[in-house]
Amino acid sequence: MRAIVIGLSATAAALGAGHLAAGITDVRTSPFVAVGNSAIDLVPEPVKQFAIAAFGTADKLALLVGMAVVIALLASAAGLLSRRQWWPGAAVIAAFGLVGVGAVVVRGEGGPAAALTALVVGVVVFRWLHHVATTTSPEHPTDRRRFLITTGLVLAGAGAGGLAGGFLQRWTGLSTSRQEAAVRIPDVPSPPVPAGADFASSGTPTFITANRDFYRIDTALVVPRVRAEDWQLRLHGMVERELVLGFDDLLRRRLEARPITLACVSNEVGGRLISTATFTGVPVRDLLLEAGVRPGAQQLFTTSVDGYTAGTPLDVLLEPDRGALLAVEMNGEPLPVEHGFPVRMVVPGLYGYVSATKWLTDAEVTTFDRAHYWERRGWARQAPIKTQSRIDRPRPGPPVPAGTVTVAGIAWAQHTGIERVEVRADRGPWQVAELAADVSRDTWRMWRVALELPPGEHVLECRATDRAGRTQTPKPQGVVPDGATGWHSVRIVCR
Repeated sequence: MRAIVIGLSATAAALGAGHLAAGITDVRTSPFVAVGNSAIDLVPEPVKQFAIAAFGTADKLALLVGMAVVIALLASAAGLLSRRQWWPGAAVIAAFGLVGVGAVVVRGEGGPAAALTALVVGVVVFRWLHHVATTTSPEHPTDRRRFLITTGLVLAGAGAGGLAGGFLQRWTGLSTSRQEAAVRIPDVPSPPVPAGADFASSGTPTFITANRDFYRIDTALVVPRVRAEDWQLRLHGMVERELVLGFDDLLRRRLEARPITLACVSNEVGGRLISTATFTGVPVRDLLLEAGVRPGAQQLFTTSVDGYTAGTPLDVLLEPDRGALLAVEMNGEPLPVEHGFPVRMVVPGLYGYVSATKWLTDAEVTTFDRAHYWERRGWARQAPIKTQSRIDRPRPGPPVPAGTVTVAGIAWAQHTGIERVEVRADRGPWQVAELAADVSRDTWRMWRVALELPPGEHVLECRATDRAGRTQTPKPQGVVPDGATGWHSVRIVCR
C-alpha cells in the first residue's frame, strides 16, 4: 500500500507544480492540459464523435476524468515497481514529465518550463518519499505517523499548487477587461423580436437562447483567456492592403446587431447542438473590401489563439446580404469568455466548424489549397447548413394523455428560411404545422400542431421545407462529413 501511495503522491506533486508554473506563464503549457490537447488532436475521429454523442458538451470533462484515471493507474504501477529500489518508479515519473514536455513543444504553445518543473518535482518527491518509506517501519507507530505526515504534506502542497495555478490562470484581469469592453462597445440597437416568435408555452425553446445555455463545442480543453486590450487581428494574404486591428480599431468600424442561429455539424438528427443569440459586430464583408481581395482568392483561413483553424468560402463572406460578423457582443453583453471573448466570427448559414472561429487572432485570404483543422480530419471543405427540424414535445418518457396532443418543435434552414413544417403520426397523412412569427431567414423557426392520438404507442415524425422549395430528405446520414440528415422521430405512449 505504501508503494502505491508514494507513486500517487509524487505524481500529484508533479501535476500541482506543473499547473502552478503554468499559471505563472501560460495555462496551455500545463503538462496535464498540453497532453489533453494533444489527445484531442490525435484521437481517431470516430472516437471523437462517440465522445460528443455520449457526453455532449461534457466531452472535455470526460477526457479529463479518463486521463486522471490512466495517470492514477500508471502512478500506482510506478510505486509498485519501486518497492525495493527507487529508480524504476522515478523513471516512470520522469517519462510522465517527458510526455508533457513533448506535448508542449510539439503544439508550440509556449516554453516547456512548466512541464520541466513537473518532471523535476515528480522525481525529487518520489525519491524523497521512497527514502522515508524505506527508512521507517510500517509497523512502528512513530514511523507510520512520520510517513503519513510526510505524504500528507506532499498532497497538501500538490493541492495548494494546483489551486494557486488555477487562481493565477483566472486572475488575468479578464473580468475587468469585459467590464471595460461593455463601456467601449458602441450601443447598437438590436432588431426587435416580434411577439409570437416562439411557442415556449407549448414546449419549444425560447427564441433567444440565454448565453449560459448556448451550446458549446470546441477543441479547447482549457478556455483561452485574452484581454480585449491585448487582442489583435491580422488580416493578410491575397489582399491589396494588410490590416492589423486592435479591439478599439475594430470598434471604430461600422457595427450591426442581428439574431443568428448557430448549429454544430456534430448535431445528430433531433440533437441539441443548436442555439440562437443576437450578435453584434463588424461585418466581415466591410473588412474584406477595405483590405481589397485579390483575384483567385477562395477562402478566409481563420486562426484562434489556441491554434484552431477554419476555412470560410470568400464568395459567401462577400455576399452583400450574408451578414457575417466579427462579433464582439452576444445578447447585449461582451462575448462570454467560453464563447470567444473578445472577438469571434459568426457566419449565418454555415456550420460552425468552417465559420465560427472563437478567440480570433489571424485571418488569411488564401486558396482552398490550405486545409483547415477539421478538413484535415476527414470533414468536408464546405458545409452549408442543411434544412432540418426537431420534435421538442412530447419527448419519449412518461405516457401522455390520449386525445388532442400538441406536438411542437423547431426547424431551421439558415440562410434560406423555413416555409413549411409537416408532422405525421404512425406513417399517416402529413399535417401542416402552425409556424411561429418569422424573424429572419438566418434563425430557427418554431412550430406546433394538434394531433388526435388514441391510447397506445405512436411514432411521430416531422419534416421541414425551406423557402427554396427543398424538403428535408428522409435519408438518414451521420454527421460526417458535412452534417446529419433524416427525419426526426419520437416514440410516445398515450393513455
